[in-house]
Amino acid sequence: MSSAMTAAAVSLSSSPAKSPSPAGSSYLHHHPCSHHHLAFPSRRSARGAALLRVQVQQVSTTGTDTETAKKEKVSKKQDEGVVTNKFKPKEPYVGRCLLNTRITGDNAPGETWHMVFSTDGEVPYREGQSIGVIADGVDKNGKPHKLRLYSIASSALGDFGDSKTVSLCVKRLVYTNEQGETVKGVCSNFLCDLKPGSEVKITGPVGKEMLMPKDPNATIIMLATGTGIAPFRSFLWKMFFEEHEDYKYTGLAWLFLGVPTSDTLLYKEELEKMKEKAPDNFRLDFAVSREQTNAAGEKMYIQTRMAEYKEELWELLKKDNTYVYMCGLKGMEKGIDDIMVDLAAKDGIDWIEYKKQLKKGEQWNVEVY
Repeated sequence: MSSAMTAAAVSLSSSPAKSPSPAGSSYLHHHPCSHHHLAFPSRRSARGAALLRVQVQQVSTTGTDTETAKKEKVSKKQDEGVVTNKFKPKEPYVGRCLLNTRITGDNAPGETWHMVFSTDGEVPYREGQSIGVIADGVDKNGKPHKLRLYSIASSALGDFGDSKTVSLCVKRLVYTNEQGETVKGVCSNFLCDLKPGSEVKITGPVGKEMLMPKDPNATIIMLATGTGIAPFRSFLWKMFFEEHEDYKYTGLAWLFLGVPTSDTLLYKEELEKMKEKAPDNFRLDFAVSREQTNAAGEKMYIQTRMAEYKEELWELLKKDNTYVYMCGLKGMEKGIDDIMVDLAAKDGIDWIEYKKQLKKGEQWNVEVY
């Protein structure tokens, strides 16, 4: 196993690594059960009645089998062998900060940091999962701080390619309350201030909502605002910076990233490098709200950018191997609903109902805060 990705993570540029994938992944498609049609006899003869009873029993049995099949629904996501809640708040894993670097420019509104923690392979997470962090110290009641969940920003192999680290993308939370006092978010400030060598208490991993699809030919539409880029960085590293014996991505990955200023474009160099490496498999669209406008002069939010491709996106959403993943600020989803309602209506489809079916089929995945 090579660790050529070490420098890539530290510099937040992009050097590929050859590393075997964790065992146990499979990429089988799950197809809906076919329906069986039974022809009932038309005559009320004794023989016909007997035949009818037999067929009713068959229908009943088939129905039971179908219900059982529904209960045993096979997930379309890479969830085989996924570990959850290995470490709990009372017995967290204690890792060390290996790296902590600010990844937003001087003119960004606020600071966002990329950090890497050691796990020695003891926190076996997957792309799309989260970990909990417990800040040092105690709260105003003298009790340990409650954990805060953060989406993991590294692939399962980690930024160093050895499956022994986990990375986060964290924005420092600082705001003024109603009394005019400056309030600092406990956990985000603890994390952003961590120095290499410092200990950090980790819980989890948790979550299955944002796991990647099994199908390596899937269309994956990723919608992120700010640090919501974290799970998609984990996806994209696996797709484009790593080589796996049992996974080679051949579909279309399309990322929409919304931020306030160009100084807030997280992992920009990495993303552009991926686009260079895989121009046929990766599309990248930024929405910089304070600097860009659309043709109508409206601020460029993520839904504004998506509206420029709305017909194409709707066509993709009608395919059964298209998956949408959304991570970031609450309110994102409404803006996207507003685009899709009219498009779906043109095809005689109720978008809200259609979205429910997408969710049921694991094709519409949302994690917002």
